[in-house]
Amino acid sequence: MKLLETISNLAGKYFAFLVIGVALIAYLLPEVFLGLGAYITILLGVVMFGMGLTLKPVDFKLVLQKPVPVLIGVASQYTVMPLTALLIAYMLNLPAELAAGLVLLGSVPGGTASNVMVYLAKGNLALSVAMTSLSTMLAPILTPLILLALAGQWLPVDPVAMFISIVQVIILPITLGILLRKFFPVTVEKSATVVPLISVIAIIVIVSAVVAANVESITTSGLLIFSAVMLHNLFGLTLGYFVAKLMRLDESKRRAISIEVGMQNSGLGVALAAAHFGPLAALPNVIAAVWHNISGPILATFWSKRPVEMEEKAESRKKHAERLQNTGN
Repeated sequence: MKLLETISNLAGKYFAFLVIGVALIAYLLPEVFLGLGAYITILLGVVMFGMGLTLKPVDFKLVLQKPVPVLIGVASQYTVMPLTALLIAYMLNLPAELAAGLVLLGSVPGGTASNVMVYLAKGNLALSVAMTSLSTMLAPILTPLILLALAGQWLPVDPVAMFISIVQVIILPITLGILLRKFFPVTVEKSATVVPLISVIAIIVIVSAVVAANVESITTSGLLIFSAVMLHNLFGLTLGYFVAKLMRLDESKRRAISIEVGMQNSGLGVALAAAHFGPLAALPNVIAAVWHNISGPILATFWSKRPVEMEEKAESRKKHAERLQNTGN
């Protein structure tokens, strides 16, 4: 078990490099990975089951006790990201499937890796977990409706079928994980160190399957869609922060909302795209799985070197200077 724990920690630490490495191998040797596409939905269910094992009732209490920051963050998640994706799709004149895939990326809930990034960035971890939990639970309703409104112009969207898919792939595995944690806490705690390793393996297999199925598309449109995903992520991180600032939330909450809004559950995007749109629409979500695990650690590292207290004192001094200037005028 100690060895598995060590391997699990290393896999989590070097997740981005593992994803990039496997994606390159799948691009160069696609025939090895083509058969894995049939297991994408099952593998995402495994990842969501692992998320359920980590959730506790206290993670949902914040929604009831201090709902305003959570609601601001989730509302930003489901407005800023899909609308930004729509804008970028028009700006870059993306082909129909890629445009729908980018909007799908913007319409899915926050990713589980965001919680780790918020912790490293010295953000409000409780808010981050509450946002991830609430946005995930709202996904069966909001994701299909947003897609119907914004992506229906490119590809047909069946909101009922998508609702059923999200319930099967996300809600049921998470619920099962929560119930197992409740009734078998000792067993779950013993296996907790291995769960991240299983999730990492599942995500890596999903990425390899989609890359292998889209080698030709990556060759012809890779730079275009990579640019679109990078812009989308950058807009999300920036606008999430400034929405929180506009609402006068403190620095730790701004960091949490920024990262939560900017990082999506790209695994869900891959599964939904593969099931309802086609393999090409999954491509933005695959690239996001790689890029989010590069940009997230970069931002977290930057913020980790700027303590929250220092940021808040600097802002306080700035406001004080503005007040003095206004008084002088």
